[in-house]
Amino acid sequence: MNKLREIIAVNSSGKKVALLFILTNLIYAFMLLVTIPKTVAYSGGMKLLDMMPQGYNSEYVNELFKKLGTEGRDVYLFNQIPVDMVYPLLFAITYSLLIAYFLKKLDKLSTSFFYLCLLPIIGGIADYLENIGIITMLNDYPDLSHEQISTTNFFSLIKSLSTTLFFITLIVVIILIGIRSLKLKRSGKN
Repeated sequence: MNKLREIIAVNSSGKKVALLFILTNLIYAFMLLVTIPKTVAYSGGMKLLDMMPQGYNSEYVNELFKKLGTEGRDVYLFNQIPVDMVYPLLFAITYSLLIAYFLKKLDKLSTSFFYLCLLPIIGGIADYLENIGIITMLNDYPDLSHEQISTTNFFSLIKSLSTTLFFITLIVVIILIGIRSLKLKRSGKN
């Protein structure tokens, strides 16, 4: 864990974080504007599995894959998923370094607050496991098992939970930086 802490601390400079933030969000925008709509066009308006933060069940998966049809499932597998195999790594690295950057500003990176940097990494790993599950299900359809669907759904829920916790944490840390900045300005005036 100390080695990871060291790697994150060394790489959480403003320029690196800004560059990674831009790259990560360009990939995310590409998914939101291109690959996801292209796939959803085959689904009759049903949401894709990776866009369902509250999860899904066997009935939903079977209905979605049926509506997608062979062509839509291929678009999901060969257009959306490849881009979504790049994004989790960028998400994990970028947002781990972003929270580290802000924790440094609060002089909290070397404390147990460092573990907050792991939330995006957990989210990225869960996203990969979710993607592997979706790939497997797309390849196995229509022979999907309940275990296969519930395992993939579990990773979807872990991804959503860790991502939500990360963004809440990020907002709180930014607010704390703002409060600290205001206090420093006030004390400088006195």
